[in-house]
Amino acid sequence: QVQLAESGGGLVQAGGSLRLSCAGSGRTFSLYAMGWFRQAPGKEREFVAAISWSGKTTYYADSVKGRFTISRDNAKNTVYLQMNSLKTEDTAVYYCAADPSYGRTSTRPEYWGQGTQVTVSS
Repeated sequence: QVQLAESGGGLVQAGGSLRLSCAGSGRTFSLYAMGWFRQAPGKEREFVAAISWSGKTTYYADSVKGRFTISRDNAKNTVYLQMNSLKTEDTAVYYCAADPSYGRTSTRPEYWGQGTQVTVSS
């Protein structure tokens, strides 16, 4: 089992950057594939990015490809989401997620964080 805690959200102007962090508990963090999801007001939660346990494989939603980068530091039990060229439509609560299976990480991950708010102003 793993517990997740996101940080780094906030208010940023369109075109700006923000880096989210997700700290995981437990010595088995490196065995989990990790992902980021987001949920905007009135919309369903959607997949953003995923990374394999080794960090060698990543996968992105088309809407963020080329602007967002997911990475991880297993020594620090942390996964990151670097967000550049932010748009107003990126405004959402961002959730960190974990699953033993990389394939499930982008669809139905088992573990979730509480979320962090990202607001992009025009």
